[in-house]
Amino acid sequence: MSQALLSRPARPIVRQTKLLIDNRWVDPVEGGTLETIDPSTGEVIAIVAAGTAADVDKAVKAARRALDHGPWGQIDAAERGNLMFGLANLVEGHAKDLAALESLNCGKTIADSTGDLEGVVNTLRYYAGWADKIEGKTVPVRGNFLSYTLRQPVGVVGQIIPWNFPLLMLAWKFGPALACGNTIVLKPAEQTPLTALRIGELAIEAGFPPGVINIINGYGETAGAAMVAHPDIDKIAFTGHVDTAKIITRQAADTLKRTTFELGGKSPNVVFADADIDAAVEGAFHAIYFHGGQCCTAGSRLFVEKKIHAEFVERLATKAKARKVGDPLDPATQQGPQVSQEQLDKILHYVGLGKSEGATLVSGGERSGDKGFFVAPTIFDNVKDDMAIARDEIFGPVVSVLPFSTFEEVTERANNTSYGLAAAIWTKDIDKAHLFARQVKAGTVWVNCYHVVDTTTPFGGFKMSGQGRENGEAALEHYSETKTVTIKLGS
Repeated sequence: MSQALLSRPARPIVRQTKLLIDNRWVDPVEGGTLETIDPSTGEVIAIVAAGTAADVDKAVKAARRALDHGPWGQIDAAERGNLMFGLANLVEGHAKDLAALESLNCGKTIADSTGDLEGVVNTLRYYAGWADKIEGKTVPVRGNFLSYTLRQPVGVVGQIIPWNFPLLMLAWKFGPALACGNTIVLKPAEQTPLTALRIGELAIEAGFPPGVINIINGYGETAGAAMVAHPDIDKIAFTGHVDTAKIITRQAADTLKRTTFELGGKSPNVVFADADIDAAVEGAFHAIYFHGGQCCTAGSRLFVEKKIHAEFVERLATKAKARKVGDPLDPATQQGPQVSQEQLDKILHYVGLGKSEGATLVSGGERSGDKGFFVAPTIFDNVKDDMAIARDEIFGPVVSVLPFSTFEEVTERANNTSYGLAAAIWTKDIDKAHLFARQVKAGTVWVNCYHVVDTTTPFGGFKMSGQGRENGEAALEHYSETKTVTIKLGS
């Protein structure tokens, strides 16, 4: 949505800070709390309940009752879809308030939060439409038998979502899980629980039965670890850092939980000299600076053909220096703060590494302002593939420009990473585009565009960028089990 169409929203009201278990808002068993911080000021927005293993256990028991003994396990598939449509309608009706709360809590600009809300509604409606279309098959087996398959829910699913897209990642997790008939225990990121709690209120209003949707705020080391270890959680879906996914993999092995991971990236964004340069500059700028670089698909490795390298960097730097960084609730703001002091410190640490390793700092490279967690849009030029800023996911507004000469060279260098989430190519040569798309190891490849993600298309990574896929029909495979039924016919 155009920023010109937006007006500054009123400061949103925090309506709920407790845990949601069995459709009741409850205090944590151990009385724990956590501070929710406004990243634009560093000030506390609210004190939120922090659950631990005891609360996770209560939530899991509620989810299991709803599935095995409550109405959710018996409800018609079409009615599941109707409830999801109802939730989508409520979210749409409260979109302005939800967008403002998202911007306040995670620092996303109000324009970007408004765009996210459109994605949330679209995702819930898309999967609501799938609810009564998840079908089995009849199988022509040998002999006098009737064999057919059933698609049934995995069971109780634990979902752990990140702080960069709190609402959208909730929808990506809720959508396929609910459509397939699972019950949910959700742990929002400890930095950004407020919009998830508001969705919990709306889910109750939409008529979801007790126990279907449970929300446990808390820390990964306590609430998250308890979810992974709980023997009655059948699946963990996690979006976040690869190091956490490794821990989850080890811990989930004890109960052989199903796991799906959407992790990070160090995505190559490749610009050839034959590209539409105006479009490529705009695209490369959006690829890295969207949401302050706090995006797993961020085009943080910008490969530019040497013929246009100098001009391209100059134009990119001009845009970076003009970018308006500030209050995320101000519709004129183009880039909000990083989510936390921890992220701010991490980004500035990598800026220091880039300087010490010999990259050329073209713009930015410093904190912006004297309060909040703002970082100026940063460009490093003449970066080498083995530099830390070219290898590690910084998760901030820092782009590494890497000059190249040939298609073969850049394709090999693009794949020289442990990640494989996304990639892009800018060229007018359709053969070159198709060859690159085939050869690059990434779950999503964009041609002459960037950050185009739709609910209908699978999303996920190669290599250490994840396991499994979210969105589209592919996500339903991870939230359903296939059961074979064989019946002997006659005597």
